Amino acid sequence: MPVTALDPLADAGTDQEYHYTLNFGPQHPATHTTLRLILTLDGETIVKAVPDIGFLHSGFEKLGEDLDFNQYVTIVDRMNYISPVANEIAWHYTVEKLLKIQLTPRCVYIRTILAELARISDHLLCVGAAALDLGGLTAFLYAFNAREKIYNIIEGASGQRYHPSYTRVGGLLSDVSETFVDQVRDFAKSFPKVHADVRRMLNKNKIFVDRTKGVGVLTRDEAINMGCSGPVARAAGVTRDLRKDEPYLAYGELSGSFQMVCAKGGDCYSRYLVRMDEMLESAKIIHAAIENLPSGPVNVSLDDKLTIPDKSATYRSIEGLIQHFELFMWNRRFETPVEEVYGANETANGELGFYLVADGGGKAFRARTRPPSFIHFATFPHLIEGHQISDVPAVLGSLNIIAAELDR
Repeated sequence: MPVTALDPLADAGTDQEYHYTLNFGPQHPATHTTLRLILTLDGETIVKAVPDIGFLHSGFEKLGEDLDFNQYVTIVDRMNYISPVANEIAWHYTVEKLLKIQLTPRCVYIRTILAELARISDHLLCVGAAALDLGGLTAFLYAFNAREKIYNIIEGASGQRYHPSYTRVGGLLSDVSETFVDQVRDFAKSFPKVHADVRRMLNKNKIFVDRTKGVGVLTRDEAINMGCSGPVARAAGVTRDLRKDEPYLAYGELSGSFQMVCAKGGDCYSRYLVRMDEMLESAKIIHAAIENLPSGPVNVSLDDKLTIPDKSATYRSIEGLIQHFELFMWNRRFETPVEEVYGANETANGELGFYLVADGGGKAFRARTRPPSFIHFATFPHLIEGHQISDVPAVLGSLNIIAAELDR
């Protein structure tokens, strides 16, 4: 339809009468989820794009102020539902930073392994779905086949396949078994072959390359000024990775096992290449971590009165029974310092941070999230301007926007 002067999306100019408005989403298959874009078009050329969020009402942040630090893990699972265990690790990293808890060596290594499995899972979906949007069905199937193995590993450790809710303040729900170790070793050994197949299918696919090279270019300065992080920033030449720059978990000890992956192109193809190479680096981290997995407990000592006691302790000792009762019945678990804290992890899409304000009680007084998708979606109007409608799926796929991180 023609855009009139009353249309808030109308651009000033002599050609305004030839512009029209197109809704892209929120039900369009290429948006993957509940995203809406209001595009102003001049023929097939995008003159202006306005991202419109708010179609997935979740209230994640307010729920963080109503649930205690362990209960909230089931909510952060749903923020980025493609790599949920990474959200759990980031959340409890922030809580443990507030409470000044030192994790056991075994827990540190298990969390590192899970974080890297989540990164590979997220990248596989991003690359596979981006290829699917541009007509590459086979790469999508190869990627999802590998993701199934990761789901099997997560399910074996936590008992849940999709939303594991596996981490706890000061540790984990339970220790992993020897089967977990064997599964992780097998995945680290077999994944490079799958990776090589996907790379060969897409790098030599002229359609995929032509539709991603030179499309959605983000310069290094623009990435910094817009607050981008993760593969989106590193594909533009920003050399920043929290695993290297501000090491946490076991990344400091394993820093020699992996490299930071960067590119200079800043386009969709560069973002694809960075994610592909990052998956190989993650496989190296997983291999190094599983071969050096420490023995010992996965939870901090019961003396700290912060962790949920094992079932054996609950059933067989009066101390464990009392602690379990107080934590679940009276919510006397946490006596937090009255202060505020920010903790961030390098997740698959970039810096996932949680900001907590504690008032001394058993739950956050204020809980806020710094999700990478929210930042990156704001760059979309700049990246897509001047491109064609057919470029929208390519740019969206390269950014890997997760709607649940937007509407929180």
